[in-house]
Amino acid sequence: MKNRKVLKNNGITLIALIVTIIVLLILAGVSIAMLTGENRNTFASTKSKRRNRRSTNRRRRSIREL
Repeated sequence: MKNRKVLKNNGITLIALIVTIIVLLILAGVSIAMLTGENRNTFASTKSKRRNRRSTNRRRRSIREL
């Protein structure tokens, strides 16, 4: 019993592997949402841009009519 060899842990634990995979999945989900435009902030800014363009075009038309 005295001559037992102590095993060293050389490797990644299962918990570390699972945590790493979860973090990568979260990052992938956020990246895909940003690229496809399925983000509330992106949608709101696009809607605001359209509204601003319409307003600018109306002002330009009214100035031309004067």
